[in-house]
Amino acid sequence: MISEFFAGVGLLGRGARVILRRPRLFLLGALPAVLTTILFLALLITLLVRIDEIVGWLTPFADGWAAGWATTIRILIGVAIVAGSILLMVISFSVLTLAIGAPLYDKISEAVDEAEGAPPPQPEQTLGSEVARAVRQAIGVILLSLGFALLMIPVGTIPVIGQVAGAILSAIFGGWILALELIGSACERRGIFTLGERRALLRTQRAKVLGLGIPTFLLLAVPVLAIIVFPIATAAGTLLARDLTADSRPTPPDPTTNAAV
Repeated sequence: MISEFFAGVGLLGRGARVILRRPRLFLLGALPAVLTTILFLALLITLLVRIDEIVGWLTPFADGWAAGWATTIRILIGVAIVAGSILLMVISFSVLTLAIGAPLYDKISEAVDEAEGAPPPQPEQTLGSEVARAVRQAIGVILLSLGFALLMIPVGTIPVIGQVAGAILSAIFGGWILALELIGSACERRGIFTLGERRALLRTQRAKVLGLGIPTFLLLAVPVLAIIVFPIATAAGTLLARDLTADSRPTPPDPTTNAAV
């Protein structure tokens, strides 16, 4: 599992080598990330400025507490809200960036397939069905992430242990969801269209998936760095999809066994 995890980490390096050889495609892939970075950075700044008001609105029960206890619980809830919001923002950033720059990221994914050899044929599907499926999947992913972020708020109120557990669980969950999104384009070209099929594919090599997903999640949590990382992560997601689909193919029958039968 350890070697598989670091193989997943190495996909980011492999993705960088492929995409940085095509600087024009890399720069075009960074443009949608610039737009969404500005949007989510503004949202994060607004949250940080208003966090005292939000926490005060959520904790009227602490008004009658001793000052020390009230301050402690409000600080813990505030930290948990910010942490959960960052998790939700990173995932929403990825979903929205992929949606805005879909043609560009499809080109990046196709370029990786061509560079690695044996690219799959383009699937036959109408634009309407493709858009409808993308919208349904985006809403599903964001709602799932929102539910997890809300679940992490009470966890984050447990002193020390809650912050550590919340950070670890958020990185694992966020990394898994990011991997689910990043393999989307490559999977669709291979006839894998639904989120359920993608989740089943990810479960075949969990350690490698987290090896790519967790570092990507942590890097994308840094707003300016996300602009550079996202095109590279898209390329790495295609490499992951190639590995997963190659390993999930049935093993050809042994001709000597057939002959013996």
